[in-house]
Order: sequence, then C-alpha cells, then structure tokens
Amino acid sequence: MKNGSEKALRSFDRSLPMALLRAREAVMKKFLPSLRANNLSSQQWRVIRALREKDGQDLSELSARCFLLMPSLSRIVQNLNKRGLISRSQSMTDNRRSLIYLTDVGHDLFKAIAPKSIDRYDYITDRFGYGKLELLYELLDDLVKKLDEGAESNDRPI
Repeated sequence: MKNGSEKALRSFDRSLPMALLRAREAVMKKFLPSLRANNLSSQQWRVIRALREKDGQDLSELSARCFLLMPSLSRIVQNLNKRGLISRSQSMTDNRRSLIYLTDVGHDLFKAIAPKSIDRYDYITDRFGYGKLELLYELLDDLVKKLDEGAESNDRPI
C-alpha cells in the first residue's frame, strides 16, 4: 500500500463475480440433469422459457431477455429450428425482422420439463428458505438496478 490510501484488491474467493458464478453453478447443478435428458443446454432452455412467456419475439428482444450475445443466439435458434422446437416468420410490420415462435413440439417439450423445474425450485426453496430466496431476488434486482443507474449517468467510472 502506498501511503495507506491505496485499497487492496479483494481476495479471489470474495470477489462478487466469483460469488455469483459459484451460486449460479450450484443452482444449475440442480437443473442440468433434466435439461441434458432432453438434449438441451441451459441457454436453449432460457430461449424456450422466454418464448413460452412471450411468443413472437425478434432476435434483438430475445437476445436482451435471455442475456445471450447475438452470435450465440443465432446458433441456438438454428439448432432449435432444425429440431422443430421453434419456427421463424417474417414480421408483418417490418420485412427486415424475423419473429421467433415456439412450435407445438416446443410447447410439448416445455410441458415435459417444467414440472421437473418446479420440483427443483421447491427443493432450493426448502433448502435455502422461502424468505431468504425472496430476499436474494430482491437484493439481486436492486444490485442490477443500482449498477444500471450508475452506468447511465457515468457518475463513477470503473
């Protein structure tokens, strides 16, 4: 430390990105077996879930909702389309945009996997506690909101 004013970098194990990654990995371990049994990656399942909630999204919207980069999303869409789980159609209002929809086969796959996901959420809730899980959601939402606000105003460079 210089003159006692320079802050030390947090230890690797206490870095926020690593803590979030460890938590993600612990959670995903519970969901991956049912996804793998249906030949899906977590990213593919994310796209299917997003379309189940709001069908007919364009690639930009789907990319933002699923936190997937466009090249990754393009590959996922091609794969899911080839498997008959989604379909693409041109937008009626803008011929440059294509909209992505779940097919009947995609809806059926969702219906097959969803009960297993519900069971996994129940397991996580039982282990961690309903109140703590709700608090975690609130804290994470608040963290995102605060960091997004800071990014907009550029009030503090990183």
